Amino acid sequence: MMNPARRTQLLAAGAAGFTVLAWASAFVAIRGAGTAYSPGALALGRLLAGALVLGALCLVRREGWPPRAARRGIAVSGVLWFGVYMVVLNWGEQQVDAGTAALVVNVGPLLIALLGARFLGDRLPPRLLAGMAVSFAGAVTVGLSMSGGGGSSLLGVVLCLLAAVAYAGGVVAQKPALGHAGALQVTTFGCAVGAVLCLPFAGQLVHEAADAPLSATLGMVYLGVVPTALAFTTWAYALARTTAGRMGATTYAVPALVVPMSWLTLGEVPGVLTLAGGALCLAGVAVSRSRPPRADAPVRRPEEEDVSA
Repeated sequence: MMNPARRTQLLAAGAAGFTVLAWASAFVAIRGAGTAYSPGALALGRLLAGALVLGALCLVRREGWPPRAARRGIAVSGVLWFGVYMVVLNWGEQQVDAGTAALVVNVGPLLIALLGARFLGDRLPPRLLAGMAVSFAGAVTVGLSMSGGGGSSLLGVVLCLLAAVAYAGGVVAQKPALGHAGALQVTTFGCAVGAVLCLPFAGQLVHEAADAPLSATLGMVYLGVVPTALAFTTWAYALARTTAGRMGATTYAVPALVVPMSWLTLGEVPGVLTLAGGALCLAGVAVSRSRPPRADAPVRRPEEEDVSA
C-alpha cells in the first residue's frame, strides 16, 4: 500500500501539472476571446463563469464560509490576483506583442520567491535560485523570439509589470489563508471577490456579448471554467503543500507549453530560438523542483511537503 505522504506528494504534483497545462491553454483562449471582448468585460465574464462553477462545487461539498483567520488572505488575493491581475493583463496584451508580455509577466515568479522569503519565511535554496535563473533566461528567449519586430508601448510594458506584481502579491497573500481554509474555499471566495471588483464592467460585458461571435463567448466561458475554477483550485491544493517560491518556479513551464499549443491550435510554427527557450524553461523548472542529496536535505514541516514527483 502506498505511503500516505508519498500519495500526497503525487496528488500535489498532479495538481500542479494540471494547473500549468490549464494556464498555458488560457493564453490561446484569451487571444481568441480578446478580439471580441474588452479587458474588463473579458475578466468579468471569466470570473462570473468561474464563480458559478465553484459555487456549485461548494454547495455539493457543503463547504461553508471560510474561517475568520483566512478571510484577510482570501480578500487580498481576490483583489490582486483574481481582480487586478486579470484586467491589467488583458489590457497589457492589447498594448504590446505577445513576446514582450510573456517576458515582463515572467518577473512574477521571481517576485513570489522574494516576497515569500520576506513575508512567509520561505527559504531560497541554491537549487531554486539556479532553476529560476535558467527558466527566466528561457522566458526571455521565448519572448524575444516571439516579439516579431512590432513596437511595444511604455503603457503596455507598465501594465504587464503591474500584472506580475499583482500576481506575486496574490500568491503570497493566499498562502497563509490555505493554512486555515481548504483549497476550494480559498479559490471560490477569492474568485467571488474578483468578480465583485470587476462589476463596473458589467455594462460593457452585456453590450459586447450581444455582438460577440459564439466562439469568443465560448472561449470566455472556457477561461472561467478550466483555467480559473479548476486550475486555481488545483493550484491552491498544491500551494498548501509546498512553498510559494517553488510553486512560482513551476509556472515557468507555462511559456514552454504555450509554444506547442499555439502551434497546434493557431498554426503558429515556432522557430528554433523559440523551441530552445521553451527547453530552457522546462530545464529550469526541473532544477528548481529537484531535491538536494539526502544528507543535505532540510527538514520540512508536514504541511510543506515538496510537490515534485
